[in-house]
Amino acid sequence: VQLQASGGGLVQAGGSLRLSCGASGRTSSIVTIGWFRQAPGKEREFVAAITWSGGYTYHANSVKGRFTIFRDAAVNTGHLRMNALEPEDTAVYYCATHTTLDGAVMAQSSYEYWGQGTLVTVSS
Repeated sequence: VQLQASGGGLVQAGGSLRLSCGASGRTSSIVTIGWFRQAPGKEREFVAAITWSGGYTYHANSVKGRFTIFRDAAVNTGHLRMNALEPEDTAVYYCATHTTLDGAVMAQSSYEYWGQGTLVTVSS
């Protein structure tokens, strides 16, 4: 599975962005698509995930109520809608796929394939 993340950019605090993650290759094997982020000087952390078939969603507490993950299975694309952005959301955002039923959806180690990352910068 190959992943292409896009949609990052510079936005003022309180603004919105939508990230997209296009999947190609063995897309029939995708169980979950997740978003992670890594801020400067910090470890990469879980943001959100969605199961590909049932559309069940998971969001980190830090983004609940502001970010929404959704997918368009017909075009093999996952999205992350980000509202009410804060400077603390500044990070490189990565999408990843989970192709087995093993492992927790919030654990980075569960994901086998990763996109290249897209930078989100939120100015105050």
